[in-house]
Amino acid sequence: MKTQRAGYGLFAALIALTLLICAAIIATFAVTGPDHGQPAPAGAAAGPGTDPAAGPGTAGPAGTRPGGATARAVDTGGWAGTWSAAPGEAGTGPAGPHSVRNVVHTSLGGDQARITLSNLFGTEPLRVAHASIAVAAASDGASVVPGTLREVLFAGRPSAIVPPGGHVVGDPAPLPVPQDGHLLVTLHVPASGPAGTVTLHERASQTSYLGPGDRTSDTDGSAFTHRTSAWHHLTAVDVHNPAARGAVVAIGDSLTDGAGSTPDTDRRWTDHLADRLHAGRWGYGVLNLGIGGNRLLQDGIGPSGLSRFERDVLDRSGARVVVIELGINDIIRPPRPADPAAITAGLRTLTEQARAKGLRVVGTTLMPFEGHRRHTPELEAVREEVNQAVRAGRVFDDVIDFDRAVRDPYAPDRLLPAYDSGDHLHPNDAGYAQLARSVDLAVLIGERSAARL
Repeated sequence: MKTQRAGYGLFAALIALTLLICAAIIATFAVTGPDHGQPAPAGAAAGPGTDPAAGPGTAGPAGTRPGGATARAVDTGGWAGTWSAAPGEAGTGPAGPHSVRNVVHTSLGGDQARITLSNLFGTEPLRVAHASIAVAAASDGASVVPGTLREVLFAGRPSAIVPPGGHVVGDPAPLPVPQDGHLLVTLHVPASGPAGTVTLHERASQTSYLGPGDRTSDTDGSAFTHRTSAWHHLTAVDVHNPAARGAVVAIGDSLTDGAGSTPDTDRRWTDHLADRLHAGRWGYGVLNLGIGGNRLLQDGIGPSGLSRFERDVLDRSGARVVVIELGINDIIRPPRPADPAAITAGLRTLTEQARAKGLRVVGTTLMPFEGHRRHTPELEAVREEVNQAVRAGRVFDDVIDFDRAVRDPYAPDRLLPAYDSGDHLHPNDAGYAQLARSVDLAVLIGERSAARL
């Protein structure tokens, strides 16, 4: 009897030990989560023909396929993109010494920040005498939160010369970067080149500021007497955040750039997507590489999607997922219409390039535009053929159906009036919010696949 009781005691002890081990394993996984890798540190300055935001590619070896798992990524040192803008075109800067205070909206917080400056379209070297970064005191002003202004150095020096066609990445600056906040990146340019040519992102849906002389250390905005709707020279802000899982990079046209949304309110669909990812604690930054009027196949308003994809998307810091929203301008802008087979082939080319870098690729359907001045039945047929191929799973790893999200159910070739900005092509604030709501976050990052439609 004593032996039997001892056996029962030993058996009970083994069960208890097993339960403790299981509980420890579950607790550990709940705290750390699966291994998603980390974003890579920024690269050094680069010469003509390149403008990556952060040096070498950031993702692991194998890309995903439809229905596949999340793309793997290598350790990238805790860096990920929080904001970006595609260099869209050449512009004319102020003739004399001046400072530009770029206002940018963050999607991810961190404890350090670094910037990327571009001279992609410049014909002369871009000379930056001083630079600073700070947390904005208000989303619609040029004043700094006290105690947050930091000098930006370049390889330990306060100045930088960016060659024509090139870029430079600043040194990391210690700064508590807020998530879903605003930063002020101020650059003092002693003078523009002979022709005043600068690299801009026009139609930013965000007001930035210009002032005379060196205003990089100003904490109030009173000296910034001129407003601009373009971002000057600045193409990326990365943050150091070891808990971040990476960045979602969206390439597109004006529908991604935010045309039709209210300026200075951060209501692009990518902003709403960043809010949803933040609320769900997914740990991703969202980078917007939209250019208004941009085409997939041909240069025009900005370099084509095919020609800018590597620079603007694949080399972004911490890139894990690519969202592609391109093709409508290939249909509605001359020469038109593009062959639907050429559009889908171009989209597949982007998908293959991203997969080669180990990135997951999610594409959108093309949204309706009946009622727009360029709409014709012939162009509508091209849009529908492209959408059919996208929905059938013949182009991307997975699909976000923007078309179904905002179309009028009683007139499916049109935007629902409640989502129409008025031109029958671009959504309004409510429409952009609806686009973001239509994104299944688990499908976006590859935890499950969308049903084929």
